[in-house]
This record gives sequence, C-alpha cells and structure tokens, in this order.
Amino acid sequence: MVKKIVLFAMGLVATATALAQDRVETTIKGDFVNEYIWRGLKLGDVAVQPTLGVGYKGLSLTAWGSYGLSNKDDAKEMDLTLAYSTGGLNIGVTDYWFSAGLDPDNRYFRYNAHSTNHVFEAFASYDFGVASVGWYTNFAGNDGTNKDGKRAYSSYVEAVVPFSLAGVDWTATAGAVPYASTYYGTTGFAVTNVTLRATKDIRVSDSFSIPVFGQLTGNPCAQKAYLVFGFTLQP
Repeated sequence: MVKKIVLFAMGLVATATALAQDRVETTIKGDFVNEYIWRGLKLGDVAVQPTLGVGYKGLSLTAWGSYGLSNKDDAKEMDLTLAYSTGGLNIGVTDYWFSAGLDPDNRYFRYNAHSTNHVFEAFASYDFGVASVGWYTNFAGNDGTNKDGKRAYSSYVEAVVPFSLAGVDWTATAGAVPYASTYYGTTGFAVTNVTLRATKDIRVSDSFSIPVFGQLTGNPCAQKAYLVFGFTLQP
C-alpha cells in the first residue's frame, strides 16, 4: 500500500510538472550588438543585452538589460516589463532604470519623484497581422520636460511592418515623438526612427541555430544614421 501511495504521489508530481511546463513559458537569451540604438537614439556602444522572462496565458514579466562592453562611460540599464496580450492587443507597463539620472549615487531602490533614475512607461499596441502599431507614454519618474519646463509625459508612437525577402525575415519601422520633450530631444512633432532590419538564422547543428541581424536606422530629427550588427544566443 505504501509503495502504491508513493508511486501515485510521484505520478501526481510528474503530471503537475508537465502541466506547468505546458502552460508557463520561460525566455532566457542574450543579444550582442555593436551599438545600442533605441527608438532612433544612440544609448551606447558595443553591448550585451540579456533577457529573462516568464509568461502564463498572455501575462508576462520580463527583465531586460544593457551593459556596455567597450565604453566604461556607457550607462547600465535594467528594465522590468509587466504585460498582457490577448489576440492582437498588447498592453503593459515598463520600469526603466539607468545607472545615470537624477540620483548622484545611482541607487536602484530610489523611487523619489525628483531624485530617481527610474522612468515608468505605459504602452498599448495592436498587431493587425500585416503591421502593428504602438503608443508609449512616460507617466512617472525621470521623465523629460516640455517647452514650459513641466513634465512632458514623453510619448512615442511607431508602426512596424514585417515581411520576408530572399529567405530573410525583415521588419520596417517608422517611429515619431508627437510633441516636445527633452527626453527624446524634440521641440515638437518629430520623426526619430526609420529602421530597416533583417534577421537570418545561422544553423550550427540540427538542434541549435544563432539568429544574426543587421539594422539600418535613421533619425531624421537628429540628422543621425546608424548601422547595427548583432546576434542572439538562446538555449
């Protein structure tokens, strides 16, 4: 009888584990890039950008970071994003933290409104299949200011179009800042991000491949252009 109970308990544990594995998704990966370009802005040179995330039935919690490898003056970054997806809709909140900001001691657990390195952003996007459109707005933390020197509630809107060409996955992105914000370095409506990106998997073995990507980004507002190369390591 004891043996049957033990075997039954082991079966329950195995079944629960299998169900958990079916329902909970885990993401572990790292990108390596020659330049850190974000929404048309250059935030750093050569960097490693790790990702750790879990997801369950559309709800996800993701940690993402960027750490400079070639320039000691590049700011370190760690972001936490809580999001929910259903159908084509994706909504959520991101807590950005940088090792440079309003706090001279660069403390992570410093959330005071006027002395923090955190920026809090709410976002909503919708994937129509042929294209996706998203809106992002800062609502607290170390946000920029507008022309009057008040909180700008800095916002960014972008459209992304995926397509395939010559056996390669491509995305075309157009992004703009709708009004003045020192956070993005704009004095009014401005197109800050025009990007064309190509990704190709390099097969290493039958069970392992390395996605390699190239990206051309222009920032018409800042009159800047960047050519990015990178690859992703993911078990």
